[in-house]
Amino acid sequence: MTANKIVRKEVLSLRTLTTGAQDNHSIRLNANEAPDSHRASDDNLGLNRYPEVRPSELRSRMAQLYGVSSTNLMVTRGSSEGIDVLIRACCRANQDNVLVLPPTFELYRFFAQLQGAAAISVPLHAEDDFAIDIDAVLAACTDNTKLIFICRPNNPTGNIVSHDDITRIVEARRDRSIVVVDEAYIEFSGEKSVVSEVAAHENLVVLRTLSKAYALAGARCGAAIANESTIDVISRVLPPFSFSTPVIDSALKALTDERLAGSERCIAEIVAERKRIFDELSSLRCIDKVWPSYGNFLLFRLADQASVLDFLKSERILILGYGEQPGLKDCARLTVGSRAENDALINALKEYGHAT
Repeated sequence: MTANKIVRKEVLSLRTLTTGAQDNHSIRLNANEAPDSHRASDDNLGLNRYPEVRPSELRSRMAQLYGVSSTNLMVTRGSSEGIDVLIRACCRANQDNVLVLPPTFELYRFFAQLQGAAAISVPLHAEDDFAIDIDAVLAACTDNTKLIFICRPNNPTGNIVSHDDITRIVEARRDRSIVVVDEAYIEFSGEKSVVSEVAAHENLVVLRTLSKAYALAGARCGAAIANESTIDVISRVLPPFSFSTPVIDSALKALTDERLAGSERCIAEIVAERKRIFDELSSLRCIDKVWPSYGNFLLFRLADQASVLDFLKSERILILGYGEQPGLKDCARLTVGSRAENDALINALKEYGHAT
């Protein structure tokens, strides 16, 4: 079993926390909750009671969404909690390391540092549209490389790693590293998820989220998807009652057939707008380069980053600038918004170009 070879011994020895039985058809005097008669108002119906230790209905509905069994899925507070849980479960402080592919999502390195684990960097090739070097990734791994993080599509560069490249890394590191594929933006890519591969590879974990394509960033709801034994082990790190009742209710409403159909329409609109913005930005003098993207964002290089960002801020338009960050010097990232918001950005950049 791969998880048992990689996860910390302390985690393997953890016992599953037990709580009082949660039978809503019984008089509940076993969990130190306030009685129903003491609710502040009818607006917080049910909030005097603890939620389920693990949200079973939400777990089942998300598993259905992603086409896996409930036993292959752990509900997390956004995909970021999945990153944190995996690092805490697998990495011993001052001994183990994770491998990251910068420029990429910064929380991989952040949570590693928080755990006292080192982060090995294998930079993407900026001159080749941020392509991954598989040989360099495998050569950089050590005996203590417990996790390899691959953001697919990658934030902020927008490129995507192929199924074949993922499989090559997974198979090369079998029984030695868990490969974590973060698919927070996969719905915008038109590409197939690697979720379908978790049954074949014990050392593959896929992270998904409802934050982006399903417009629930404020609810903080995501999932880690892996083989059943891995889910069983890493879920021991999660505290009980980690999901509040309002979040569970909001997520379940977002996963109704009607709401999912609406999300699909919104995804299509964002993809179309991404293409339109790409074409518009590519024609502007103040922009040196725009990279193609499989996400709901675009990365581009500015001729004068500081000046453009200041101008946009004066127009009350915020995009993310990267300053002198390695691999992203003079670059900025914009999130595809509504058509009106995107028009405001494009018009502001044109106005900046005319003024300089």
